[in-house]
Amino acid sequence: MLAACYPERRYSGNWAVFKIVSATTGNITSPGAVNSGKPRFSITVRGLRLGTGLILFVYVITHLANHALGLISLEAMEAGREYFLLAWRNPVGSVLLIGSLLLHMMLALDAVYRRRRLKMSIGEALQLILGFAAPLLLVSHILGTRAAVQLYETNDTYAYVLLAIWVDDPTHGIRQTAATVIIWIHACIGIYYWLRLKTWFARSLAWLYGLALLVPVLGLLGFVNGGRAVGQLVADDPGLRLDIAIDTNAPTAAQAAELGLLEDRIFIFLGALLVGTLIARAFRLYTERRRGVLRITYPAGRTIETVPGSSVLETSMLYDVPHASVCGGRGRCSTCRVRVNGDLELLPEASEDERKVLRRVKAAPDVRLACQLRPTADISVTPLLPANANPRDGFAKTASTQGQEQEIAILFADIRGFTTLSEQKLPYDVVFILNRYFRSMGEAIEGAGGRVDKFIGDGIMALFGVDQNAEQGCATALKAARVMAQRLDELNDLLKADLPSPLRIGIGIHVGPAIVGEMGYARATSITAIGDTVNTASRLEAKTKEFGAQLIISQRVAELGGIENPPWPSEDTEVRGRREPMRIYILDDARQLPEQSTTRRRAETATT
Repeated sequence: MLAACYPERRYSGNWAVFKIVSATTGNITSPGAVNSGKPRFSITVRGLRLGTGLILFVYVITHLANHALGLISLEAMEAGREYFLLAWRNPVGSVLLIGSLLLHMMLALDAVYRRRRLKMSIGEALQLILGFAAPLLLVSHILGTRAAVQLYETNDTYAYVLLAIWVDDPTHGIRQTAATVIIWIHACIGIYYWLRLKTWFARSLAWLYGLALLVPVLGLLGFVNGGRAVGQLVADDPGLRLDIAIDTNAPTAAQAAELGLLEDRIFIFLGALLVGTLIARAFRLYTERRRGVLRITYPAGRTIETVPGSSVLETSMLYDVPHASVCGGRGRCSTCRVRVNGDLELLPEASEDERKVLRRVKAAPDVRLACQLRPTADISVTPLLPANANPRDGFAKTASTQGQEQEIAILFADIRGFTTLSEQKLPYDVVFILNRYFRSMGEAIEGAGGRVDKFIGDGIMALFGVDQNAEQGCATALKAARVMAQRLDELNDLLKADLPSPLRIGIGIHVGPAIVGEMGYARATSITAIGDTVNTASRLEAKTKEFGAQLIISQRVAELGGIENPPWPSEDTEVRGRREPMRIYILDDARQLPEQSTTRRRAETATT
């Protein structure tokens, strides 16, 4: 899971022969695939990184599970070791483990080489630093176990290992413990970056966190307890040390010196690889600069010159342009997506991975992922999400959340004379009464099928028919108004000892076209509606004061709600903001509404 933010490349070919086709795209295909133009299989760098990381993660989990048996006894650790070796020291397991380790390290170096800048988020930096630190801490342990087994036919039992690192030289035990913690944190960061874009991740976070804490703790406790057990055995019987050395064919002093020399050479080699990668990266950036620049234009007219081959996201990060990227530029989350302004024919074709993500979020044809788009000519883009976007923004959204115009019913409700009431009550009492009122009204609205949009002072705005149609919206809005009146009576009866007079409300309902979408900023984001219909519904609620009524509905609400020949008083009234008078129906008591409208019955019949 050694990975940061770097471009996605693709390898394709057959299992036997690979041929490098393009150094710029990183494609690898078989000769037959080149001739036919159809790769036989396709492997992405992201897939390789994830696959090798998961193999190493499984190895670490099984290793820690074996360590945890030390909480039972040293004999239990040795018994578990037999199954552990059966899984990982056979030819297939050895190739998977060693191959994954080497390939994962090479991909990490490749990530550093391909970065446009080394500035990164704290999580990415921590993951990368810990990933490079882990091999340095593990070299001596690997040499003392796997290398000693291969070179000197040592039997690296738990007694042999624990004696060496906890009894003979406890600093090795401390280093091994540090290595375990570092590897586990590095792996958990990688797993988090991979899974946090899954829809079920938020629901499973609690037990995932518990496992992430429990596995290493139990493993380390068993590891330490096993070391104490070996130390106690050697203290009770000093001759046991020699017996362990003979039984396990422990390396001699000369062989240990050879392993120490090999360890020094590996340290030098790893350091040279990292330094060489940084030098190669600097040289690549220098040569790219010499080849020329292109221009990327952002909103507000800001234009940045960058080198061909840089992604739009890399350019944004390099020049501190605020740009969302939840997955760190790995092409998974889609939060970096941009709208391209201009000729789309000038853009390089999107890869299948990019198209898959764009299809997932139902993106328009002019939308591309900034982390995958590497323009070859001047381009103008507009980021579609705020820089503080979260993983939830990477999922496909319904039409109502993306924004659309639709015909819905709007309900406004307000408490009459509440200002006077609040002046006679202590702040605690006011909050208590309001919360009970909001709860009762909210339950009535949601129970009828509506959506509470917001609470405004002592007022409520609710939407109906957002995910249905106007007829169903009007039917559910009328039902909500009737239930609200009933709940208000129940609330007044419950609070009669706390109220000088019963609470009274005014409700206004109107239906019409409105722009519905997810609006707001950060945590204050919700699905809401704007437009003339909203304003009209609010003004109908205000007119309940003028007519001394509890509910006023527009004529169209009654029609779409399935109320034939409404029996209530009606009036053509002027509504501020509208050119023509509109007919309204005035109800002194919302409980006068029918139990179930004709339209509602038809809708329920069609559903069943």
